[in-house]
Amino acid sequence: MKVLVTGANGQLGWDMILELKKRNYEPIATDISDSFEQDCEYIKLDITDEKAVHGVITKTKPDAVVHCAAWTAVDAAEEEENKPKVYAINVLGTKYIAEACKEADCKMIYISTDYVFSGEGTEPWEPDCEDFAPLNYYGETKLEGEFAVKKALEKYYIVRTSWVFGSHGNNFVKTMLRLAETHKEVRVVNDQIGTPTYTPDLARLLVDMCETDKYGVYHGTNEGGYISWADFAEEIFRVAGKDTKVIPVTTEEYGISKARRPKNSRMSKEKIHKNIKHQMPDWRKTLQVFIGEI
Repeated sequence: MKVLVTGANGQLGWDMILELKKRNYEPIATDISDSFEQDCEYIKLDITDEKAVHGVITKTKPDAVVHCAAWTAVDAAEEEENKPKVYAINVLGTKYIAEACKEADCKMIYISTDYVFSGEGTEPWEPDCEDFAPLNYYGETKLEGEFAVKKALEKYYIVRTSWVFGSHGNNFVKTMLRLAETHKEVRVVNDQIGTPTYTPDLARLLVDMCETDKYGVYHGTNEGGYISWADFAEEIFRVAGKDTKVIPVTTEEYGISKARRPKNSRMSKEKIHKNIKHQMPDWRKTLQVFIGEI
């Protein structure tokens, strides 16, 4: 199986390439960067260039495209001068990839987010729920990306994930470990609830998906229940052997950021268990693995 990965220099894209190589599949890495440090075919690609997107997918003829590339700087996405670029990457880039996949008759996996929902209530969001109400521009553009995929394709998987951490790139775990070196205590919000996702675990799920024809919308996070960011920080410090104290605060007490965040990021994974027959590990176990590695 030949799989083209966009955003291969990002956290998830990097681990997608590793997982594909591990299974002896043929990965094609693409990114806007000039170079890629893994041993595989690499093509520099600007996903906002419609002609280039169609050219690469037509030429390489992949069996599947895993679309990881995105603008993910949530607060920066709120700045007016950035919005055209955010839209071009998250909406138009996704549209071009979906249309190219249709022409090439290949599968597409689009990585989306819990931010497409309002974050209200306490019940887990179901994958097929269409009660969309994103709170910020990043969420709006990722939702429009979902619509573009659904409009262009039948052979698609939309996978919403949250609270991602991995070895390649910056994330909450690395930030907390850095703060632990200089701070005796940190303030962390305790009223935003969700589940962490370890990128090597998510990559395994996505490759499993590529091996099926169970198309549709799914939620993919680690198992282990729903927690707050403050809970996550406490477990990070415990596993790392740090004595930094976590001071739980509400979102309002923490202070206003440029982008509003959903408080309820609980997402149901029953559909993945049923259709893909896949259950990701407990986030606590993978956190131990991750901290042990770094």
